[in-house]
Amino acid sequence: MKKVLIDACGWVAVIDAGINIDQSLIQICGYNQLATTSKVIQELEALDRKGLLLDMLIQKAELIDVSKHSGNHTDDQLIDISKNNNWPILTVDTELKKRLSVEGLEWIEVSGRSHLKFVG
Repeated sequence: MKKVLIDACGWVAVIDAGINIDQSLIQICGYNQLATTSKVIQELEALDRKGLLLDMLIQKAELIDVSKHSGNHTDDQLIDISKNNNWPILTVDTELKKRLSVEGLEWIEVSGRSHLKFVG
């Protein structure tokens, strides 16, 4: 089943924009199953920001077990998972998007602070 990988900055951008993640993902890509990694959850916990709806993310997203071959950096792990599963990554991180572009991988970003945009 196709899923959308969640990056920490992508989740923050969605919450800050007040976007209904389920509805928006269905509209732009036809599916709304989420996945993330423990590193992303740790990054969001470190922000210690109220209103990030972290509990909702943990409840909705499948936590992906990351192999040791993916490296320790969150972006490396997300790229590896994206490659292996052909899943887009929800992110607004400019450097990560550059890497995804070079790798020929898809991503979803918050556009205009109001909606999601699929880039692939």
